[in-house]
Amino acid sequence: MKSADVHDKPSLTTLPKIVSREEWQRARDQFLVKEKAATKARDALNAERRRLPMVRIEKDYVFEGPGGKVRLLDLFEGRRQLIVYHFMFAPGVDGWPTAGCPGCSMVIDHIGPLEHLYARDTSFVLVSLGPLANLEAYKKRMGWKVPWYSSAGASFNKDFGLSTDEGEHFGLSCFLRDGDAIYHTYFTTDRALEAVDTNFTLLDWTALGRQETWEDSPAGWPQSEPYIWWRRHDEY
Repeated sequence: MKSADVHDKPSLTTLPKIVSREEWQRARDQFLVKEKAATKARDALNAERRRLPMVRIEKDYVFEGPGGKVRLLDLFEGRRQLIVYHFMFAPGVDGWPTAGCPGCSMVIDHIGPLEHLYARDTSFVLVSLGPLANLEAYKKRMGWKVPWYSSAGASFNKDFGLSTDEGEHFGLSCFLRDGDAIYHTYFTTDRALEAVDTNFTLLDWTALGRQETWEDSPAGWPQSEPYIWWRRHDEY
């Protein structure tokens, strides 16, 4: 965007109350109490999540990776835990057959060096229904380093509820390994994945927020429909 474009934007029709630095600090301190309470509530929820029951995986799922055929056990790469992001890349998904889902792409844009997870005995991979060659080409285009495997020809997506009559879905699964025994411990999808997509967190901290119509914002704040502004990072 050219700098002139920024200066040409119309003025906001309304603004929050303008106060002194001292009054702002008092309001900030009062709000911080609520933020800390939300953090404590999230800690309690995480503790409850760690105590959820598990399901043992009985099927011997096989995937295709850059090195050939691999089993679900292999995706752990010897580590105790495995996180799988179920990435939408299949017929019927926006971008097929050369690109993956824009929303899923935004999530993976925010996955940093995996060494931090490895330090906690945890692996992270992507799994998609699309052919490996398509996944590898798109991975190169996006500049990602996350391991990506194809579940084409396997029942993995369907068994985990990601392939339905309505089409493909996205989500994140966690697995625990005890020797050769594998357990499915957790699954989440939809807005829960905003915890990974830090664009949303950063925007939530700003005065204008995400600038989407569902938000409760001051009158006159710029807003658009959700989703329509999302792009793959090389398409803006």
